[in-house]
Amino acid sequence: MVNTVANPTIRDVAKQANVSVATVSRVLNGLPGYTEDTKRRVLEAIDRLGFRRNALATGLVSRRTSIIGVLLPRISDRWSTMLLQGIEHAAHELSHSVIVCNTDDDADRTLHELQVLGERQADGVIYAGSHLRDDCGKELERMGIPVVLVSTSSTRYQLPYVRVDDTAAAFHATRYLVENGHHSIGMIAGPSADPASGGTRVEGFLQALREAGLDADGDRVTHGDLSFRSGLDAMDRLMAQVQGLTAVFAASDEMAVGAIAWCGTHQVRVPEQMSVIGYNDTQDAEMSVPPLTTVRQPIYEMGRRAATIIVDRRHRQESLVMPFSIVERSSVRRCA
Repeated sequence: MVNTVANPTIRDVAKQANVSVATVSRVLNGLPGYTEDTKRRVLEAIDRLGFRRNALATGLVSRRTSIIGVLLPRISDRWSTMLLQGIEHAAHELSHSVIVCNTDDDADRTLHELQVLGERQADGVIYAGSHLRDDCGKELERMGIPVVLVSTSSTRYQLPYVRVDDTAAAFHATRYLVENGHHSIGMIAGPSADPASGGTRVEGFLQALREAGLDADGDRVTHGDLSFRSGLDAMDRLMAQVQGLTAVFAASDEMAVGAIAWCGTHQVRVPEQMSVIGYNDTQDAEMSVPPLTTVRQPIYEMGRRAATIIVDRRHRQESLVMPFSIVERSSVRRCA
């Protein structure tokens, strides 16, 4: 029989199979309560009509929509792109869809996007790269769905997370500069409100300086917003604040590339006169001139793991600390 119904609905399937809408819903969601003959008629009607099940409609019965909500503080940077690729690839393999929400790291917008995800009956939320504010934590508790934090964690809300040990990673990045003979080192950190790029990475940086017996005063740290432009501006401040600076650790590759660009416009040669190390190992690090030495965190794999934790009940409360490494390229020189 030729399908003469445009955009067939679940009611059309029920009429074609001569069963109730509830029975069609039960067949679609694999629930019991019908005979094999009934199931055959429903599946044949679906095939004849070319019916495509609507995730939200079937979710009214199963209480599941197969939707994962992802909240990102910014979607334009390469870190977000790599993370989202990992999430989407894993979600596709697990027969889930992804809704991406760009919060611009704004508290009110973040809360609004969470409420929207609740209205759309998302099965879970991946909250990535931003501090979990109290109002958002309360909203997630109210929603009562699985949540995974990525590149952040919370002491107040006991939520699973996927991240690297930012303190240890920053410590090793700074120690790498020290081991290469640098004694006057500055840091371009992320926003001070960000517990990772503006908090724990700063702790690791200062800890490495103190352990090496080097100056670790506050003037050696300045903050940016993780972007290329803020790296330019922060480098300008560091050069004014720190005498004899020979090396910089930046809390993101984009800011590190900004610092290198500042050096280029001020006739400071990298790495001969200034060494720079970044954080993340995105494509920016490979495209930089010179290519950027950086801390690698497995961003793509972190996205995959986060999506798996949301979908797979066996790992629902599992937190993961991922490995990091230093990728050596050409932006750090060894001092005599």
